[in-house]
Amino acid sequence: MTVRRVMGIETEYGISVPGEPHANPIVLSGQIVNAYATRPEITVSRTRWDYETEAPLADQFGHEMPRAVADSSQLTDEDDEIAANVVLTNGARLYVDHAHPEYSSPEVTSPHDAVVWDRAGELVMAEAVQRQAELSGRQINLYKNNTDGKGSSYGTHENYLLARDVEFAAVARQLMPFFVARQVICGAGRVGIGPESHQAGFQISQRADFFERQVGLETTIRRPIVNTRDEPHADATRYRRLHVIIGDANQAETATLVKLGSTSLVLRLIEHGDVTRALMPADPVAALRQISHDPTLRTTVELTDGRRVTGLDILWAYYEMVDDHLSRHYGHDLDEETQEIMTRWDHLMVMLGDDVLSAAHSVDWVAKLALFEQYRSRDGLGWDDARLRAMDIQWSDVRPDKGLHHKLEAAGRIDRLTSPEQVRAAVTAPPDDTRAWLRGTMVERYPHELLAASWDSVIVRRAPGEPPSRLSLPEPERCTRAHLESIVDASPTMADLLDRIV
Repeated sequence: MTVRRVMGIETEYGISVPGEPHANPIVLSGQIVNAYATRPEITVSRTRWDYETEAPLADQFGHEMPRAVADSSQLTDEDDEIAANVVLTNGARLYVDHAHPEYSSPEVTSPHDAVVWDRAGELVMAEAVQRQAELSGRQINLYKNNTDGKGSSYGTHENYLLARDVEFAAVARQLMPFFVARQVICGAGRVGIGPESHQAGFQISQRADFFERQVGLETTIRRPIVNTRDEPHADATRYRRLHVIIGDANQAETATLVKLGSTSLVLRLIEHGDVTRALMPADPVAALRQISHDPTLRTTVELTDGRRVTGLDILWAYYEMVDDHLSRHYGHDLDEETQEIMTRWDHLMVMLGDDVLSAAHSVDWVAKLALFEQYRSRDGLGWDDARLRAMDIQWSDVRPDKGLHHKLEAAGRIDRLTSPEQVRAAVTAPPDDTRAWLRGTMVERYPHELLAASWDSVIVRRAPGEPPSRLSLPEPERCTRAHLESIVDASPTMADLLDRIV
């Protein structure tokens, strides 16, 4: 059992223009994406996205929603030739998703790499903001958050590849309690209670108040705790992709690492049939909100068997099941990455159980709470004070000299697990060990011959005047640097490359 699996993070960024509350966010988002694409030192592929293999209305139980009854936000397989879309040399996708610019990281195989390429997305967005201001003289601001505090919510989604033979009903049932409680270690924190922040207060998760169902296909309406979209972006006979929409946009690297790592390990537990404790809340949606609304972590929620437990209790139960499984099957022979996740997961929960504020250097919501409590104490502010709401937005500003999180991290008050050099390199370089390496390398070396791309295919033209052809990439851990670097180095043209690999 290992924490490693194919995974990735998609983040929609909040967007605004100072002094222009009614500016069109779709237009603004397009300007941001196009501004980044015109940076002279950046190579991107101004391709269309290849929607051929996407199926956003198919669910994990073998059904497909009729297009006639689907909300327009669900039709993500429709080619919008107007919307800005670029594929980056690091294998990521930068595009306009509805009313937000979105950075979808390349596929990686470890939580640590997920942190690196997620943070690379923050640099991409910060540079896009700077470039757009230089081009137009108009300041467009971006925020790595999940709500505007006025009733709108936008997503940070995680993706995990599973074997197709894992029963999805078991995945949904056994993940539900974990997702309800996971916010305790990876919530981003938020001023205001309720979707429209109508009630004064501070809560753990930015997203909790926006979920309405336990299981479902939608992602922007009637949001479910467990999403059932069945788009593997890989060989559908071998894989299924768990599309997780319930997470917050983390900036604290430890929280991101443990979020991805603990989820991967719980999935391994489910894959091995080793979930041995009954932890289902009697009302998961209500429990999600109850836990979020209490940053003291003392609130208990009722389980289906009548017991009352805290969110931290649920997390400890999952940790203990994972730890027991690892001990029985692997003893002390754990790989370094898995051991790191277990150690950091344990340490976070111990700190949160002993003294919530002691986790301020590792957990987003605690860091935010600690800072805001300082201002409340100094200036006598209530949670309904407009200054705190403004600080809540400023916390996630992508500009290093403006974002409060960035300032705390620069001051050494929030732990960093990556180096600035690692993250800067990941802005342009793809991961070595997934097919993202080939996608990104094609953008860099053959941008004019790459006509379209998706996660599991590319459409290329061998030479001018020749018809396009599709190159399928159904195995996420093939077409890596180890597989193809020597071939690419020996291929000055796309035609040469295709002759060698097809």
